[in-house]
Amino acid sequence: MIIRLLGVAAAVLVTVSGTAHAHPVKGEPTLTHNKIYKKPALPKTTCKPAKGTSKSSTEKYVKKLVSCLNTAWKGTIDGFQPVKVMFTTEKESCSSGMDIAGSYATICGTVIRVRLADDWIKAKSDLKAFAVITRTWSGVVQGQTGIGQAWWRMDNDPSGDEVDEQTHRFYLQADCFAGVSAKSLGRKIKDFKALIAGMEPPEYGYLKYNGKPANRVYWLKKGYQAGRAGACNTWTAGSPKVA
Repeated sequence: MIIRLLGVAAAVLVTVSGTAHAHPVKGEPTLTHNKIYKKPALPKTTCKPAKGTSKSSTEKYVKKLVSCLNTAWKGTIDGFQPVKVMFTTEKESCSSGMDIAGSYATICGTVIRVRLADDWIKAKSDLKAFAVITRTWSGVVQGQTGIGQAWWRMDNDPSGDEVDEQTHRFYLQADCFAGVSAKSLGRKIKDFKALIAGMEPPEYGYLKYNGKPANRVYWLKKGYQAGRAGACNTWTAGSPKVA
């Protein structure tokens, strides 16, 4: 079962408070010692979907990309359940409850729900579509390994800076898993900042759950260079790396 990506009912309301104290994760082995961290690097998957500038070609691109991600991760996640794509015209994201003017992808139940708009369809580059789909896919990894559920049930003081740090750990791990996915799919990434910039719609820009931009780049690059989930254990990282 895939956890509803982001758990945004609460998480999107979290703001940065300037974490002053370290908050190591204790008593949550699903987070700190998950089985997936010991798995070898993901196999190289030949995946070069072409995105045209029509709605049908963009739908085909998204379906192919998700199919490639299913192939890439199926041998790494125990009890893996293939994920399907469902297209929607609704502006409201099922995970955040917010209206998104442009394209978006999110996990709803056990499917990836995608809304296509001109910002993806008419773009000659697939950068934004690739960034969003691979970042959304990280929620599949976190959901099917129990990480999402373990994070959600953590007993943190919601008014303190502890919840900020643990929320950063969750979303920075998603960045890292996106890097692992990109490496497995053979994607050449030279500008990690550009990929990060394309991962969320503008409507989420005021939210601070991801952590510092430099740390986002650090974890994305770490996952990409390693190509394995074990590089993405943000739950045991020192506080500066998850600020």
